[in-house]
Amino acid sequence: MEKKYYELTKEELLRNSKIPVQIMPDNETVFRAMAEEILRIIENNNLQGKRTVLICPVGPVGQYPYLVGMINSRHISLKNTWFINMDEYLDENLAWIDKNDRLSFRGFMDKNVYAQIKDELIMPDNQRVFPDPKDPAALPKLLEELGGVDAVFGGIGITGHVAFNEPAGTMSCGEYLQLRTRILEIAPETRAVNSIDGLDGAVDEMPRYCITIGLYEISRARKIRLYCFRNWHRAVVRRACHDEPTAAFPVTLLQGHKDISLTITEKAAGSSF
Repeated sequence: MEKKYYELTKEELLRNSKIPVQIMPDNETVFRAMAEEILRIIENNNLQGKRTVLICPVGPVGQYPYLVGMINSRHISLKNTWFINMDEYLDENLAWIDKNDRLSFRGFMDKNVYAQIKDELIMPDNQRVFPDPKDPAALPKLLEELGGVDAVFGGIGITGHVAFNEPAGTMSCGEYLQLRTRILEIAPETRAVNSIDGLDGAVDEMPRYCITIGLYEISRARKIRLYCFRNWHRAVVRRACHDEPTAAFPVTLLQGHKDISLTITEKAAGSSF
């Protein structure tokens, strides 16, 4: 069925949006702004002697070179910072894929983030956290023990997923918002899109399963910061900002959050309908 929000111009997208939207010129500007926002939270908490707990993605990843450079050049300590990664791919036995696999989010963070930060600044290993398929309940429990999440940083997937929270059209909004960290099967659309960057389009080689932090944990963060920058994000951001809340497009369930924003490129703001 045709959805009128897909036809919204850039000006109409911004008007009466259910999620505050900021438009930036290009990918580089968006990624740099994302890195600066992450660092601002860490620096403010460090000054107050407070712990920082952030839920972070591997996708988008363009922010990490900027973040690493800023941490090292400004000598910002991460000793009291926790990076909680959103998700990880699983193999057919529902175990983490090997860290050396080119698709592994754990491998990416180790190689491209943690190994690049100066030893005297990096947080201890136990503060670099991924959801564990052997004990999914451990992550929500940890976040409670840490006093909650300062901010979630992430993107929006082709199905409206944040982390790997895929659509569940038969569920009510309230039911979906109670879903916590769990193992699930990845939607075919998500596997296809992710295969383009991850495996040069070899969709049949993409993992079918993942473990993901839930919308329960995400929605309880003090801040939610989302970023969109691809051509196909034009449709995604319009539905995210103008559809009614529905478990069929999970990001819409975050529209009512008290401190949420969406930063997009001019490319994603432009309409192609």
